[in-house]
Amino acid sequence: MVNLELLEYLETFLTENRTERFKKVLNKRTKHFTVATEDVYQLHNTSAVMRSCDVFGIQELNIVEEVNSKDIDREIAMGAQKWVDLNRYNSVTDCIKDLKSKGYQIVATTPHANDCELIDFDITAKSCFFFGRETEGLSQQVIDEADCFLKIPMVGFTESLNISVSAAIILQHVTSQLRKSSINWQLTEEEIIEIRFDWIKKTLKDYDAIVAHYQAE
Repeated sequence: MVNLELLEYLETFLTENRTERFKKVLNKRTKHFTVATEDVYQLHNTSAVMRSCDVFGIQELNIVEEVNSKDIDREIAMGAQKWVDLNRYNSVTDCIKDLKSKGYQIVATTPHANDCELIDFDITAKSCFFFGRETEGLSQQVIDEADCFLKIPMVGFTESLNISVSAAIILQHVTSQLRKSSINWQLTEEEIIEIRFDWIKKTLKDYDAIVAHYQAE
């Protein structure tokens, strides 16, 4: 059972601007879309993808670390690690299984015989956009288990984009379309309350002491 009185008490230790900022940002957050990166070995790419998730209102980022495992670069993420929920997996199998259990379709961001261009992507279904390694791209397992394939149209000599750039382009497009739609894409009240608690905990330096004082009263 969520302790709303505790939540309200904790928020008295935040500035009014910070409290309002939390509410405003949460109103634009979504779990209708999410992102997964597969064994990305350049640390700045994962960090930049996380930053794009925060900028475009994606609440969760999923990281598969079957081969490569690194911490988020705080300078590149620019604080996004505080506001975006990070789910880490040791295998692609575990990641896909978990995502599908949550109702997500797997979208492989790679050219394919049955792909669709970004402008034609159907935003109706809950979707997880998978991005692969910098040079190898997505694994065959992701391609085999993907529900659909998505590509960004390109007309130059270069045939690929950096994954963080690709993620930013895709997320900007699909989230802007989502907010124009009648789809119920916003977080539930329960999710909002849970995230408010988490963000307050990451904001208040004396969080544990404040909670202990509240409980002792």
